Amino acid sequence: MAKGPLFSIIIPTFNSAATLQSCLQSVMEQEWGDFEIILVDGLSTDDTLAIARSFNDARLRIFSEKDRGIYDAMNKGIVKAKGGWLIFLGSDDRLYSVQTLREVSLQLGDEDVVYGNVYSTRFGGLYDGEFNQSKILEKNICHQAIFFRRSLFSRTGNFDLRFESHADWDHNIKWFLDRSVKRKYIPDVISHYADGGFSSTSSDQSFVQVKSWKYHYLIRKRLGFRQKLKIARRELTLAWKQGRKSDALRILQKLFQFLI
Repeated sequence: MAKGPLFSIIIPTFNSAATLQSCLQSVMEQEWGDFEIILVDGLSTDDTLAIARSFNDARLRIFSEKDRGIYDAMNKGIVKAKGGWLIFLGSDDRLYSVQTLREVSLQLGDEDVVYGNVYSTRFGGLYDGEFNQSKILEKNICHQAIFFRRSLFSRTGNFDLRFESHADWDHNIKWFLDRSVKRKYIPDVISHYADGGFSSTSSDQSFVQVKSWKYHYLIRKRLGFRQKLKIARRELTLAWKQGRKSDALRILQKLFQFLI
């Protein structure tokens, strides 16, 4: 079996003609050439595909078909990826410098996840340093700053399509709180993160409503019984009052496992 590239850069697109050239150029100009680009397009009607094809580079693999949004496209990219490490860029993002992939390649070890920072005017500069258990509940790690070992997704599952704009945060909470997942923070700037993207302008209430329960369920072994009882009562009451019967049912189904 032929060995795949070290990196797979997965880029979902839909009518991205205004920004795609710059995004792809930032990857093609990398001094480290052991990568593939997987462009997963949702049947664009503008010049997105023409711009992509103009690069005429065998490392760029283009797929265009109907999808259910950004995270569905990212999931499709995971399946198609051949690289050992995956990173997801928005079509309006850019790798930070021509040396980004080379610098990251030198810092890869036996980790499952390696993450750094992004630069963005949205955050007034760099975002957002090293995370800990408390910080991941309050803030998300930008997927444009994360390199995932491809095999990780067979353990965590792919992005949950129930969450329209924060499925990446949901996934980040899963692997970050899993003690069997080896992770490493590197103080490098990985990407220019574009302000105004879908996840930065959309409020994902379906995720916001269940985030606390999912988080505390994952760290349940680190909580005392009284804490767990208080959390379960609060989350169940809140779900019921808000009319989220399916969420309340999920809590009840996992209640015994949560409390023991």
